[in-house]
Order: sequence, then structure tokens, then C-alpha cells
Amino acid sequence: MRMVDLILKKRNGGELTREEIDFFIQGYTREEIPDYQVSALLMAIYYQGMTALETSMLTEAMVASGERVDLSEIKGHITDKHSTGGVGDKTTIVLAPLVASAGIPVAKMSGRGLGHTGGTIDKLESFSGFNVELERQQFIKQVNQIGVAVIGQSGNLTPADKKLYALRDVTATVESIPLIASSIMSKKIAAGADSIVLDVKVGKGAFMKEESEARKLAQAMVNIGKNVGRKTIAVISDMNQPLGYAVGNALEVKEAIMTLRGEGPKDLQELSLTLGAHMLVLAEKVSTFEEGYKLLQTKIANGEALAKLKELVTAQNGDGRMVDDPSLLPKAEHYIEILASQSGVVSQIECADIGTAAMLLGAGRPTKEAKIDLAVGIILHKKIGDSVRMGEPIATLHVNERDQVERVKKLVIDSIQISEGRVSLPQLILDVIV
Repeated sequence: MRMVDLILKKRNGGELTREEIDFFIQGYTREEIPDYQVSALLMAIYYQGMTALETSMLTEAMVASGERVDLSEIKGHITDKHSTGGVGDKTTIVLAPLVASAGIPVAKMSGRGLGHTGGTIDKLESFSGFNVELERQQFIKQVNQIGVAVIGQSGNLTPADKKLYALRDVTATVESIPLIASSIMSKKIAAGADSIVLDVKVGKGAFMKEESEARKLAQAMVNIGKNVGRKTIAVISDMNQPLGYAVGNALEVKEAIMTLRGEGPKDLQELSLTLGAHMLVLAEKVSTFEEGYKLLQTKIANGEALAKLKELVTAQNGDGRMVDDPSLLPKAEHYIEILASQSGVVSQIECADIGTAAMLLGAGRPTKEAKIDLAVGIILHKKIGDSVRMGEPIATLHVNERDQVERVKKLVIDSIQISEGRVSLPQLILDVIV
């Protein structure tokens, strides 16, 4: 078998076989196939696409390139959640203890962030002492004991995906539905969960800008899950404004705590309950989505979900007092209010610019080596459709280093558009793909 024949076949619109895909993935992982040939194949896939079967086989080949997490010692049906990412997305910090409080084990592996804010792992480190590097047996033991654990991703999960993504990033082949879908699903499948709920973001603050493309990606990932024997469902959710009001690590953790108290933003609460209800259905804890939604509402109302978060934090050596008193979380030295220059209604928020502004304050990593400041970020005071009076605060910057403040202020001011008259409110949950 020769790589050039695979390139030619795909360039001409042919369908690759399992043997051909395995040859390509194994050879590239072992560094037996050069970058230039893999780049050519990726570009052919970008233009010609892949069938659902090809995409599933590619996913399985990437899973087989590294370790698989064996969670068979965990009691019960293990369900996982993945978000394609967005500004202010702190859903896992709400969702993991919430679902665990309903009796479904959550064995979650998350990553660090690159971009506007930290990832879930970075955010959890806002709890002093929180340990994200549990050994496998510690991880399994904790899930069996308290129902939930959240740790960093293993170093040797899907090494083929890591190599392919790095190459896609420099060959303009990132934006390919089969390649995106197989990349995401290979990591989820290797992580060992029995079922997967996907949160596919769409809008100005998401990777997928158009709803039609988000639907294609969601369907591709659901098809992969089904083809490899995992119960999978995808929720398409809006990301044309930040989720909640907080953008920044400790600020988002505080907002997640408030949501588990029943006092959080409506959109974060609705998305968390929606994703969680689907997780309960897939795990067969409940028979209907509505039953799951109500059960999770009860877990918030009776305090069990918040108690589970404290149990999670304490189990992983974090300071549980911060759950009881979020004022103990890291705080910035300076607070700078941004005032509305006119009266009216918020008609648009340039979500990506808010994310960039938070990163410039130090809440995110412009490069993998950069350090995150857990305390800094932005609190928005308005959402799309809210009325505003001139001179009223529309955002507050939480700042430690002042060198980027003027640039950040301009970004935030320019990103929030205020208009006269009525504004149509964005719909948070756009569709569910099964």
C-alpha cells in the first residue's frame, strides 16, 4: 500500500477503506509517512469530504493510536459531555456535580484553555489546592465514592489526533467537518464513557458561525457515536453572546456556584439543565427529558447539587470553603466600570471581541506557554434585549496589570451595540440532534 495511491483516490472523490485509513493513521503516528503526504491527503479530504462510515473509521483509527481509559471498574452508566467551546462557557463546573447529585457517575477528563479564557481544568484551579492530576486508581476510586471526578487529559490519548491537528492548523485544513468530528469524538471515545452529550455552539463567539454548518458537525458526531456503539446526542446552542455574565476563570467559577444555588444567569441555568437532562435520559436514570429536567431542578433547589460541588472540590484537595463563600476565590486588585454612552436596548454583543478582551487582561493564553491570571476578566451587566440608560454600567473589568486596559476598554465598548426600539432575543437552544 502506498500513500500516494490514497491521496489520488481521495483527490478523485473515492472512498477510503478501513485498511487504507489504518495504514495512513498508523504510519503517520509512527512517523513513517512524511508531513507533506499527509498534508496532501488532508487537503483532498477538505475538498472531497468523507462519508459517515469513513469518518467513523478515521475516528476508530485515531482512538487505536494511543491509550484507552478503562472505566469498567466504575459502578453505573458513565456519561460524558463535550462542548465545542465558547465565551463564558463554564457549563462543566455546574453540570458535573449536578448530574452526579442525581446518581449518575461523572468521570470527566478536561483540558486547559488556549484563547480567551482557561479551560475547565484552569478554572477549577481557582479553588486553592485543587488537584487535577489524579492517578487512574484514585480517579476511579473517587468516582465510585462520591460520584464525580474532573481531571486533566491523559498525555497519551489519541496521539494521532494531536499530530493531525497540529498539521491541520498550519495547512488551512482545520475547517473540515469530518476532520473536526473525528478529532472531537476520538478523544471522547478514548476517555471511556458509555454515552456522550455534545454541546455544539453556533454564532459569532463559536467556531461554527452558521447554523447549517453546526448541524452538519452535530450530525457527523452523533453518527460516529452510534457507529462505534456509544449512545450520543447533540444539542445545538447559541453563542452570539457570552454564556452568563462572567468571562474569566474565578469569575466564571463564582457564577457556576451561584447557578448551583439557584441564583445564576437564566441562560447558564437553562443550558446546564438541558444538557444534564439529556445525560440522565442516555444513562436511563429517567425515561423522558422533562422528567430529567425536573429532577435536576429539584437537586438545585434542595442544595444537593451545590453540596456535591463542595464534595468534589474537597476530594481533590481544593478549599471547600470557597464553595460556601465565593468571596474567598482569587480577586483582582482593580475594578474599572464601563458606562453606556447612550440610552436604548442592547442589540448586539460581539462575543469574540469580549473573549479577546478577557485574554488581553490575562484571563486566557495567547500561546500554550503563557500563564493565566485566575482573578481577572470581565463581568457584563447587560444581555441582548436589555434596556440601558446613558451613564449606566454595562460592564466591569477586573484588572491586575493595567498595560492593556485602554485597548480592552475600547474592545468592550465597541463590542456592545445599543439601539433604539425593540430587539429580537436570541434563542438559546436551537435544536437537538439524535
